[in-house]
Amino acid sequence: MKRLLASIHDVSPRFESEVDRLLDHLAPHVGRRLAMLVVPDHWSSAPITPAFAARLRGWSDEGVEMFVHGWTHRDDADHQGGAALKARHMTAGEGEFLGLSRAEALARMQRGKALVEEITGRPATGFIAPAWLYSAGAREALADAGFALAEDHLRVWAPGGAIVARGPVITWASRSIPRQLSSLAAAATLRRVLQPMPTVRIAVHPGDTGVPALLASITRTFTAFGRHQPSRYADFAT
Repeated sequence: MKRLLASIHDVSPRFESEVDRLLDHLAPHVGRRLAMLVVPDHWSSAPITPAFAARLRGWSDEGVEMFVHGWTHRDDADHQGGAALKARHMTAGEGEFLGLSRAEALARMQRGKALVEEITGRPATGFIAPAWLYSAGAREALADAGFALAEDHLRVWAPGGAIVARGPVITWASRSIPRQLSSLAAAATLRRVLQPMPTVRIAVHPGDTGVPALLASITRTFTAFGRHQPSRYADFAT
């Protein structure tokens, strides 16, 4: 069986209306068989409120999987070398875990895990770093943070264990017209070349809702993988 893993990133009170739009947009394709990536305090100015916590619990009760998605999503590190290139070209100041030490990464992972699990009453499905960017210390911390799964651009793996799914995630960028155009082109290509893959991942972001061309591409992409069964990340946990 071929599997489809869908996710909504940057789930936070700051983007509540956008998350609602994305849920409605994806419902014909996956229903509630998708993952939400929860940011506990987006950019240190949007903590999870009691009302939003109740919504997270309700979504979890409906079958939505919950991942911890950093703590603030904001990258405050001073990067050098290859990390500086990633910070400059792969995200706009949002790769929170790209420059963290092992100790700091572990502390934020554990705080996020405790919060999400307290809210939902269930184990967090896993951890996904903002912008899928990890420092070496952050990757090391995953093994001790207690998560069953982690993900980056190219794979899903069990921390301290095996890679359970491979292949690039299909996603879109909304923050500039050139990035919109490049992500549209990438999605069109990946819709073709990833057809044989046993597992395909599709990730959407709140900013996608403001660009009709991106929403149309998202629809085409889900439709193109109609023979892949909408699945749960937890199906890969060992």
